[in-house]
Amino acid sequence: MAATIEVKGLRVDRGGATVLRDLLVDVEGGIVTGLLGPSGSGKSTLIRAIVGVQVVAAGEVIVLGLPAGSPGLRSRLGYVTQAPSVYGDLTVRENLTYFARVLGVPPERVDATIDRVVLAELSGKLVGRLSGGQRARVSLASALLNEPEVLVLDEPTVGLDPVLRRDLWDFFHELADGGTTLLVSSHVMDEAARCDRLLLLRDGAILADLTPAELLARTGAGDLDTAFLRLVEREGETG
Repeated sequence: MAATIEVKGLRVDRGGATVLRDLLVDVEGGIVTGLLGPSGSGKSTLIRAIVGVQVVAAGEVIVLGLPAGSPGLRSRLGYVTQAPSVYGDLTVRENLTYFARVLGVPPERVDATIDRVVLAELSGKLVGRLSGGQRARVSLASALLNEPEVLVLDEPTVGLDPVLRRDLWDFFHELADGGTTLLVSSHVMDEAARCDRLLLLRDGAILADLTPAELLARTGAGDLDTAFLRLVEREGETG
């Protein structure tokens, strides 16, 4: 499929240092693209640039044919931050009802979204009394209310139990099969196997852009953790 996110020569400077260095990458729709790399590699900065809330020093980011941050993207792009962005003094249903009104989506979307992320049993509970993983699901639900064409998820499975992590990844693939563009960041390499395509980021640069199978074949490694380490070592040898 054609790229729905285009990053062209992107550079981001912060505090006198370059955080992202001349990135050039496309993200396609209909698949789950994983943005992986260690903490501090620039994943969250790249994500903020894609959703249009990051000041950039050079280059451009195009989403669905529009410059990142354009008003026309507000109803077409969903963004889930690392820290759940919901109100702790409201119930799950009250949170989603509020966001539905802000987004201008039909009220019936609230129940449909609650069911979709398996929150029905928690719908009447205050978000502030939920576990971290449950709050993360509420935050995800708020981003899904308007059925966005592009969904950007920053470390969405941190703190979740293995069963819920599996179920969420299955859900991400269902969305991708329906044509949604998904970009999912993680610093956990075992989640790379759940992605259709990988963008490996290190020190503000794209180290590799390939599928999990291609990564294993390129490095001759038996697992993705080892494969990433071998890429890093080769980069050090040629850098």
